[in-house]
Amino acid sequence: MRHIAYPCDKTIQEIARIMNTTPHTDITALLAMLRGTEKKYNLEKIQKAYDYANALHEGQFRASGEAYISHPVAVAEIVASLELDTDSICAALLHDTVEDCSEKTDLKEIEKLFGKDVALLVDGLTKLVALQLDDKEEQHIENLRKMLLAMSKDVRVIFIKLCDRLHNMRTLDAKAENKRRMTALETMQVYAPLAHRLGMQKIKQELENLGLRYLDPIGYAEVRGDMEAKYGQSLNFIEGIRNSISEKLTENNIHFTLEGRIKTVYSIYKKMYNQNKSFDEIYDFYALRIIVDTELECYASLGIIHEMFNSIPGRFKDYISTPKPNMYRSLHTTVIGRDGIPFEVQIRTHEMHHIAEYGIAAHWKYKSGASSKEEMDKKLEWISKLVEAEDDTRDPDEFMNALKTDIFHDEVFVFTPKGDVIALPQGATVIDFAYAIHSAVGNKMMGAKINGMIVPIDRVVQNGEIIEIITSSAMKGPGRDWINIVKTSEARAKIRQWFKKETRSENIVVGRNVAETEFRKFSVRLSEQKKSDCVAAVAPKLGFTSADDLYNALGYGGVSLQKFGSKLKDEISKYIEPDTDAAPIDEQTVVKTVARPRHLKSNSGIIVDGEAGCQVKFAKCCNPLPGDEVIGFVTKGYGISIHKKDCPNVIDGQKNSENADRWKEAYWEEPEITSTTRNVYEAHLQLFTEDRVGMLADIAVALADMKVAILHVNSQKRNGGRCIINLKISCKNIEHYNSIVSRLHSLDGVENVARGYS
Repeated sequence: MRHIAYPCDKTIQEIARIMNTTPHTDITALLAMLRGTEKKYNLEKIQKAYDYANALHEGQFRASGEAYISHPVAVAEIVASLELDTDSICAALLHDTVEDCSEKTDLKEIEKLFGKDVALLVDGLTKLVALQLDDKEEQHIENLRKMLLAMSKDVRVIFIKLCDRLHNMRTLDAKAENKRRMTALETMQVYAPLAHRLGMQKIKQELENLGLRYLDPIGYAEVRGDMEAKYGQSLNFIEGIRNSISEKLTENNIHFTLEGRIKTVYSIYKKMYNQNKSFDEIYDFYALRIIVDTELECYASLGIIHEMFNSIPGRFKDYISTPKPNMYRSLHTTVIGRDGIPFEVQIRTHEMHHIAEYGIAAHWKYKSGASSKEEMDKKLEWISKLVEAEDDTRDPDEFMNALKTDIFHDEVFVFTPKGDVIALPQGATVIDFAYAIHSAVGNKMMGAKINGMIVPIDRVVQNGEIIEIITSSAMKGPGRDWINIVKTSEARAKIRQWFKKETRSENIVVGRNVAETEFRKFSVRLSEQKKSDCVAAVAPKLGFTSADDLYNALGYGGVSLQKFGSKLKDEISKYIEPDTDAAPIDEQTVVKTVARPRHLKSNSGIIVDGEAGCQVKFAKCCNPLPGDEVIGFVTKGYGISIHKKDCPNVIDGQKNSENADRWKEAYWEEPEITSTTRNVYEAHLQLFTEDRVGMLADIAVALADMKVAILHVNSQKRNGGRCIINLKISCKNIEHYNSIVSRLHSLDGVENVARGYS
């Protein structure tokens, strides 16, 4: 048996270590790392790549003031930690040379000096310009397409890009505030999900934690503080569980490695806000990982764990028999310890563990040869499918939506009648399933059965269902409305292809009707000739050679109405007479424009800086109630966090001048309109009471009489026969809260009631 000590949050420690790491401007450490591996590297080629990059970047500096060469060296070190090959490390050292030193070198020179493979990798990386996700211009989406195409040809491109992004995130403090937020948001929306899709969990988790640190620093600090406090209080529990499991596995002659972990800051933050849970309600905060030699021992170990502890229903997942699309395989179960504390146990083999940490990078490292390339191509075919599927649409918004659905969405796993597993994005329909099998199956589909029962074809599929597609040769093809029903870009593309190929003349008629509908949206009467001229002028702007080609695309859904309507508006505007000069704006008009909107409606009950309906979340650190003075903090990409103005986190946070523009005025809606808004909030109470039998029951009865729901409760004994009871309750506003406090104060044995915190 091998035994590994239970670490505190590895990610937190790693980030702290990284922030104090001195950057390398030479490759001494990198070469030492490579010599210490069993892999044979061409160290002379790597040294040559460093010397070349160092010469080209001479005189260039990063925002931190460090010599620029420190960045490619750091990226190369991360690439080497993935145990990728010599060409990958060389490409990492050279990845910015063509883009930043174009007057000194080009791809032909790179190929001449370092070979075709290195040049192709550098070329793929050079095309990856920063994505402005809020800007929907086609050039930005095209850069993303190029990245995916480069990935489909050589997956090492994305490995190096992820390492590049990871080092940029580790050193983001040197950037300006707006640049930090933009980079962090891009990382959370594109690069962390890509790392997850490739199974590279270590990189994904660090990207998420670093991204959260810049997007919501207060939330990050709050969760991290809770984690450190809880871990420190539970060392005895953790050690006891570890020892008892070790003894039992040893008794059963299982050779194992036992690791311990706690969840990352981001994963807990996400659960707390997405599922509206308090920190104490996170079941799988603790986890043990058992790594064994064989798959059979995985299931044997699972049986031992379930014999030792009570399992929590619905918390068992078998990813060994049904792996995730990113190759992740493991057994997960959540059980209750003897102290009533839940913890998760993960069980896997050593090979499964390595793939869980490094994903496709681990698979790529171990395999070689033609058969392996074919296997790798199959694992990465989702990339080429996505790019090919969206080739027929020129709408960048639709491409981005397809990317989020097909790559970044949670999956469901369903079965064919023969037992084959089909992975689909959450929300996919029976039609998506049919086209995932084959385009011919989808085109001839007339119905479907789920678990033997006939269902509508727009039925959303669920995990574990057995789906049978009913086809008929009499079916002429898919329905036109299917394109609005399906979820996956693959199904959408196959439906479009059928209409594009089979029904061009019908598409043109449909497209003309679509165009006519768009014309009616504008309050301008145009002759038929002028309408034809407008469409003819729009066609080349959308990439079509003729008006009929554009009508055809409108008919089969090859161009979005939003894109067509936008271009059509530009053409129609040429036929509108210029308006007369606008009347001057007087002072009274200006005052009315900026006045606070007092009668706006909001789903949250909060108006931020005069805007109702903002996506807001109520900070767990202070749990504001209607009637409290509040303030908003902009967490880019995560809505606006609402705090009490006297919250300690607000007081500390406002001392940081860099975040000054992220604090926004906020206030509650007028009472007369709150009937349409959220009417129940969370409040936390801390009661200091006598430690007597029936105390908690008296409190529960008093709250029940007031029709106040108890959402969570815990208590702890104090010295001198005293007790602290922490309650989370439902509450309407501050007046309601005060009446609850007054009632609890009147109970026998209650010494004091204070506003508590999560």
